[in-house]
Amino acid sequence: MKHILLVEDDGDIAALLRLNLEDEGYQITHEADGACALRAVDDPRWDAVILDLMLPNVDGLTLCRAIRARDHYLPVIIISARSSETERILGLETGADDYLAKPFSVQELVARIRALFRRQQAMGQHTAGLITAHGLTIDPLARSVQLRGEVIDLTPREFDLLYFFARHPGEVFSRLALLDKVWGYQHEGYEHTVNTHINRLRIKIEVDAAEPQVIRTVWGKGYLFAERPL
Repeated sequence: MKHILLVEDDGDIAALLRLNLEDEGYQITHEADGACALRAVDDPRWDAVILDLMLPNVDGLTLCRAIRARDHYLPVIIISARSSETERILGLETGADDYLAKPFSVQELVARIRALFRRQQAMGQHTAGLITAHGLTIDPLARSVQLRGEVIDLTPREFDLLYFFARHPGEVFSRLALLDKVWGYQHEGYEHTVNTHINRLRIKIEVDAAEPQVIRTVWGKGYLFAERPL
């Protein structure tokens, strides 16, 4: 049974989420206070954290940073009334695996939790060793990436995307295929999310993001991770 820490200060929302998630077979522990949650995240039993941003005493972004500072990787899904693109990007850059803006469908949250655990399981099945290509060294166990010996800071989803590409060099994937393989779900209208993540990833790993040599665009088809430099 997966044990999820739910950090939400709205009692009604927390009760609704707890009821539905427990019906799905998850074990839920609820914290309404940011300071209490900050102490709770050090407990090794959690399999994931569902995290509101606007919390008393310690805000959700601070909590997310604290989780990402731990040696052990812990998935985080942010749920927040802050729905602007800037807020979403900030949440993802802080280290969240996913971001749902309120109000949202409980079933969509359940779907994203399932997708998160499927991704995590798939990653665990492909951790045989380091991948080296294009000056990159990708460590799936440490979830770290170095570019020509320098550590680069990737969000969890950027890491998953890069690792997926690097495991399939030369293969072309459409945006919908990447949503399915990396995000774990397909929703119409989410394809732009793939573009955004690829653009941000290119800025971090390409010599010239405007002329990408590693993650290339195949016009009309999708993207591929180059097998060798041009």
